[in-house]
Amino acid sequence: MLRKYFLILSALFLVSFPAHAQEAEEQTPAPASVPAGENILHLDLSSGGRVTIQLFSTLAPNHVERIKTLARQGFYDGIIFHRVIEGFMAQTGDPTGTGTGGSSLPDLKAEFGKFPHMRGVVSMARAEGEDSANSQFFIVFYPRFGLDGKYTAFGRVTSGMEYVDAIQRGEPPLNPTRILQASIAADNKPPVLPGAQTVVSEAPISVDDLNAPINP
Repeated sequence: MLRKYFLILSALFLVSFPAHAQEAEEQTPAPASVPAGENILHLDLSSGGRVTIQLFSTLAPNHVERIKTLARQGFYDGIIFHRVIEGFMAQTGDPTGTGTGGSSLPDLKAEFGKFPHMRGVVSMARAEGEDSANSQFFIVFYPRFGLDGKYTAFGRVTSGMEYVDAIQRGEPPLNPTRILQASIAADNKPPVLPGAQTVVSEAPISVDDLNAPINP
């Protein structure tokens, strides 16, 4: 009889345990997810429109963070594509437009990965040293697998590649294409279109201004 009593208690415990485990699991808060647009870069180009780039936050986290930081600072706004080679790539990210400049932030340690440099891949430019990438990057026109393992690929164009193809060629180009605005999708900045005029607000005109003498 006593043995039967313990068997009944054991059965009740086994039946109730999964329910308690499930209840505890349901009460555990889910980890906060990163907004979908947080790892998407928009480049509004003077060559015609908006280029959308998916950033590889897991493959090159430090480089992605650098690009996002500079974009949110407005660093890339107005910068030209200073080195554009037909059949190869378009390079930008130098505020001096000479290919020798960068940001005031420290250089980055290389994050060379296995993602191939195919058409539309966005990769970090650097000097001779592997850990010398800073702010300059390039977009590949055609596959260049010889760059794999030598440059940090941190994203790829997902839309607007036609505007990349329209970037003016040259080193530097005579009439260079510019980044009108670089932004992160999560920030919901509207596109800046080529030829858009900046509206300058004028100070209100007072009665004294109207009665002021006119100087020839």
